[in-house]
Amino acid sequence: MTNNKQLVDTFIQELFSKGDLGAVDRYLDPHFVNHDPPFPGAPDGPEGMRLAAASFRQALPDWHSDLEQLVEEDDIVVERFTASGTHTAAPLMGVSATGTTITVAGINIFRVDGDRIVERWGRLDEAGLLRQLGLVPS
Repeated sequence: MTNNKQLVDTFIQELFSKGDLGAVDRYLDPHFVNHDPPFPGAPDGPEGMRLAAASFRQALPDWHSDLEQLVEEDDIVVERFTASGTHTAAPLMGVSATGTTITVAGINIFRVDGDRIVERWGRLDEAGLLRQLGLVPS
């Protein structure tokens, strides 16, 4: 695995699977730009990523990200993943804990500069997440 791929994989595993919010400070450039903030009103910089991880981990304490594929070209690393966790704790998107397992597929595109991630573009299966939370019909 190349250094850039390893950097991205380690960042995702530490932040989302282990819940280590300090990963934001270790792996993201202070001027990091998140072109797709995790939810309306979330900051588009490093704090938005920290908030996204904290929100999912508070609602789904066993939340983890399983790597499906990593592709690299120059300074770009594309991550395809499936994340899941059991909704046993805090509300998620206004929905009280359901006790069910939530599974969401997604893709992230990261730009790396040196030893820091400087940009992210990404998509989660938001419709699938909303269906699993009962916010939209199946």
